[in-house]
Amino acid sequence: MLRAMAVSEVASLPTPALVVDAAALAHNLDTMAGALPGGRCRPHVKAHKCTALAREQVARGHRALTAATTREVIGLARAGLGDDLLLANETVDPARLAGLAALVAAGSARVTVAVDSEATVDAVAASGLREVLVDVDVGMPRCGCPPGDAGGLAERARARGLEVRGVMGYEGHVVGNPDRAARTSQTEVAMALLAAAHAEVGGEAVSAGGTGTFDVNVWCTEVQAGSYALMDTAYAALDLPFRIALGVEATIVSVSPKGWAVADCGLKALGMDHGNPSVDGYEVFFCSDEHVTLIPGDGTRPAVGDRVRVVPAHVDPTVAYHEVMHVADPDGRILESWPVDLRGW
Repeated sequence: MLRAMAVSEVASLPTPALVVDAAALAHNLDTMAGALPGGRCRPHVKAHKCTALAREQVARGHRALTAATTREVIGLARAGLGDDLLLANETVDPARLAGLAALVAAGSARVTVAVDSEATVDAVAASGLREVLVDVDVGMPRCGCPPGDAGGLAERARARGLEVRGVMGYEGHVVGNPDRAARTSQTEVAMALLAAAHAEVGGEAVSAGGTGTFDVNVWCTEVQAGSYALMDTAYAALDLPFRIALGVEATIVSVSPKGWAVADCGLKALGMDHGNPSVDGYEVFFCSDEHVTLIPGDGTRPAVGDRVRVVPAHVDPTVAYHEVMHVADPDGRILESWPVDLRGW
C-alpha cells in the first residue's frame, strides 16, 4: 500500500503536473500481479521511469525488471532493485556498457543485455558483461536479427565467453490492434518466429509481449509489459482490465469569445505520437508548444483559472517530460510525490 503523506492538494500544484490516481494504480499493479505472477511478468520501467513505482511492482512479486536505457538500469540498481535487470535495447557505447559491468562486478545488479548482431555481441563481451538475450525480429521494423541468424549469433556469443539466457522479440506491431482475435492470431505468428529462433539459440528465456498482448501471448516465458501501470487512451481502447491512472493537471489560462479555451499543457508536456490527448467534457481542437486548445462539449465557457485533467494517448513519452509524479487520492489529496528519477540517457 502507498504511504499516506499529507503533502498538499492537487489543486495547489503548479501546472502542468503529472498526477497519478492512487486507487487506479494499485488496481493495475494488483491485476497484473494476479494475472502474471512472479517471473511471468518482467515490468518495463521505460513507461514510468520512476524507482518508487518500480518498487511497488517488485513488492508485488515482479522482481525482474526491463529497462530501455543504461541510465534506467543504473538507477534501478542504485535503488536496490537490481535482482535481475534486462537492458532490452542494443548499445555499442563502451562507456555505458562498462558502467553496467561495474554494477555486476560490485554485486549490486544482475544485468542482461539484448544483442542482435556480431557488433553488439562483441561490444558486450569487451565490456566485461556476461549475460545476453538474442533479440529477434518478429515483425516490427525495429531491432532484432532475422530468426535464421539467431543461432549463429548465440554461437558467437558463447565463443566470446557470454552466457546466452535465451531470446527476446517484441510484437510491437501487434500490441495495439483493437481486434482481440486478430491481436491473438498475429501474436501467434510472431511468436512462431521467436520459437524457431529459440530452438536454435537455447536458454531458458523467451521474453516478449507488452501491455496489449499480456493476456494473449501464452508462448513466451515472460511478458515485458510497461504501460499497464499508468495506462493511456491508446491502450484504454483495447478493453484491457487496467484503468487510466495518469493525467496531466492543467489550468485554463485563456478563454476566447469565439468559443474555445486554452490550457497550459501542450506538446512539451505530452507524448503526441499516438494522437491527441483527451479532456473530459471537451473536444481537443489542437495542441501547440505550451498550450492545448479545447472546445467545451456542452458549449459552457470555462473560467480562466479552472482546472482540467489532460489524459495522454501515450504514457511513456509523457512521463519523460516531467520531473515528478504526484500520487493522489480521490479527494485530490497528494499522498506521495515520486521523482521521475530514471529520465535521460
